[in-house]
Amino acid sequence: MKSHEQPSDPPDAVEVAARLRLSTARLTRALRQNDTSGLGPTVLAALFTIGRSGPITLGDLAAAEQVAPPSITKVATRLVDEGLVVRNVDPDDRRVVRLEITDAGRRQLEANRKRRTTWLATRLRGCTQEELAVLGEAAEIIDRLVAREGAPK
Repeated sequence: MKSHEQPSDPPDAVEVAARLRLSTARLTRALRQNDTSGLGPTVLAALFTIGRSGPITLGDLAAAEQVAPPSITKVATRLVDEGLVVRNVDPDDRRVVRLEITDAGRRQLEANRKRRTTWLATRLRGCTQEELAVLGEAAEIIDRLVAREGAPK
């Protein structure tokens, strides 16, 4: 910095939070608009959770997705009807049903990930190496912020 330049004001956390929230919402919306599965964001999110955490009960899935049990039942039915998930009765407690992803469900998730990553990579090719480095660092910071989700506020 030259001696006659004034130091810039430090970034305001509230302003950065507002810009980051808006930017990530726009990015998420753009990525969702590139979905050709016809399943919709709620159903895809549930499929992802089942793939990552399954076999999983309807109650645990509802809690993970933060939706009411009747809503998750509809989502699960749709996933079963599409052949992306199967319902299995728990051998230890026949009253409990667990959802498990199928091979078709895994293929659907992989196709979704690939399509979204390709869309974003195409746009990132227009960035400079410095911009790519900054975005890489930002992704690491966002990952840390999300990991703190369970921490006291």
